Amino acid sequence: MKLAVISDVHGNLPAFEAVLTDIDKQHVDLVVNLGDLFSGGVAPGRTADRMIALSHLVIRGNHERQLLESPPGSLSLSDRLALSQLSQEHLSWMAGLPNSAEPAEGVLAVHGSPRSDTEYLLETVEPAGARRASSDEIAERLGSNLPTQVLLCGHTHLARVLKVQSGMMIVNPGSVGWPAYSDHAPYPHVMESGSPHARYAIIERCGQSWDVTLRLVAYDWDAAAQIALANGRLDVAASLTTGLVRR
Repeated sequence: MKLAVISDVHGNLPAFEAVLTDIDKQHVDLVVNLGDLFSGGVAPGRTADRMIALSHLVIRGNHERQLLESPPGSLSLSDRLALSQLSQEHLSWMAGLPNSAEPAEGVLAVHGSPRSDTEYLLETVEPAGARRASSDEIAERLGSNLPTQVLLCGHTHLARVLKVQSGMMIVNPGSVGWPAYSDHAPYPHVMESGSPHARYAIIERCGQSWDVTLRLVAYDWDAAAQIALANGRLDVAASLTTGLVRR
């Protein structure tokens, strides 16, 4: 069994197309999409048209939940752009997405952590900023009796692979479409991949275990940034071309 794992496309159609082209060369059995699909600064509507036409396994991220459940006046700039471009058909498709899925035996896919779509699983945010989570923090967020060999998660936009004490492998494929961002909750912090590449992961069952490959894909990020600029998102444009948060 060979899976391509993507996450956090955030409406960046040029990055998404480049990753799809790279995935086509990998001869995978299934593509698993971990959510945060359209909200961003680039092309939410066109990305929705492209994504819905594909036979991928897609779960819901926090941005999908926010678009479907939050009052329009409370939405972020990224969600507002998405809502302005998404049709009722797009929204109905999103409403049917699950919060988690098991794409293969022993593999669980979530967006943030098993208990929350907004919880960082492998990072912890403190008043000084974000740091790597301790093994005890990760164990507490995973909970007990999680019967899986591999946990797939996204949300932080940071590609990481970690084997925890139980033997479980945690894989965050990074972000396809938004390599760096800032947030204020629970404290101000930044998440930065450090380069503008689109990111995803390949996981493949080898006997009783899984091999993991993290992939970086070049694409025309300058073109994506120009679309973001036209949408009034200087912050998104800067992160797309550098992989860093504009300061």
